[in-house]
Amino acid sequence: MNPRVQAVVPEADHRLRLTFTNGETRVYDCTGLLAFGVFRELQDAQYFQRVRVALGTVVWPNEQDICPDTLYLDSQPLAGVPDDEMHRR
Repeated sequence: MNPRVQAVVPEADHRLRLTFTNGETRVYDCTGLLAFGVFRELQDAQYFQRVRVALGTVVWPNEQDICPDTLYLDSQPLAGVPDDEMHRR
């Protein structure tokens, strides 16, 4: 089983900075979802910023969510910043 989301920070260009339960910090790009069904609402930058962690994944107020396995497998490690340094910020 892949790790679950422990913390999320919404960033510019519809990206999520995710901290996982294994200590990794990774970036997930949501732009590929924005043209589909319920995810169209995420095009609104203010709404996108309302993301939060629930039950090991990310969710928005109108119940959009992304599978935690997808978040982990399709995200990229945060370049240039060691994971332990991210947790000290």
